[in-house]
Amino acid sequence: MDLTALGAGIAAMTGIGAGIGIGIATAKAVEAVARQPEANGKIMTLLLLGGALAEATAIYGLLVAIVIVFVK
Repeated sequence: MDLTALGAGIAAMTGIGAGIGIGIATAKAVEAVARQPEANGKIMTLLLLGGALAEATAIYGLLVAIVIVFVK
């Protein structure tokens, strides 16, 4: 059995964590805007920054998976 595919699959699963994290952050941002609509700009700025950082981890995982598959 080739463990390269298993390693690539595990590395690609970082997208699951990023998706869950972005979903939770979005839900909390919507709650915050509902409580304080006047803080909409600050909340959205922080949400976009946090979402970009969370998505970066998924991209790193995808990159590692691609490297594992193609660089043997």
